[in-house]
Amino acid sequence: MSNLNAWTRRNPFADFDALVKSAFGPVENWPEATAFSPAAEIARDGDDALVRLDLPGVDVAKDVTVEVQNGQLVVRGERKPETNEGDGGHVVREVRYGAFRRTFKLPARVATEAISADYDAGVLTVRVSGVHKAVEPQRISVTRGGAAPSAEGASTEQASTEQAAPTAE
Repeated sequence: MSNLNAWTRRNPFADFDALVKSAFGPVENWPEATAFSPAAEIARDGDDALVRLDLPGVDVAKDVTVEVQNGQLVVRGERKPETNEGDGGHVVREVRYGAFRRTFKLPARVATEAISADYDAGVLTVRVSGVHKAVEPQRISVTRGGAAPSAEGASTEQASTEQAAPTAE
């Protein structure tokens, strides 16, 4: 029979974090065993993109910021533990607390004014308006034979298609 109680339980997350740290070595700004990263979901709503983050128990008015930095949507904040001063008992915590930072790459054409945020029922929803608006597929002409068209001999249509090509991240 196992004699398991709150004083002898081990934190499996701390054990896993210690294993990862030992395998990959020390990393600057490595999150502590108590830090957390809120779950995120990115969805499409018509022409808009929705970024949802699960933040139950977080005071978003005081402890969360949503901003755009270097072409990225940055959501940062902190989940603070509730303090139970004077109860004198032991506390077993399975909820992670601490600072978090989540970043999401934005298309270059998104203006800051197109971004809004709302918090309801423990979920922070950030709406990025018009992300999918007028994003039509571009048709690329295919030539036959071994000779690829040179840049000098390219037509105006081909040159404009080349300028609209996606860039690698």
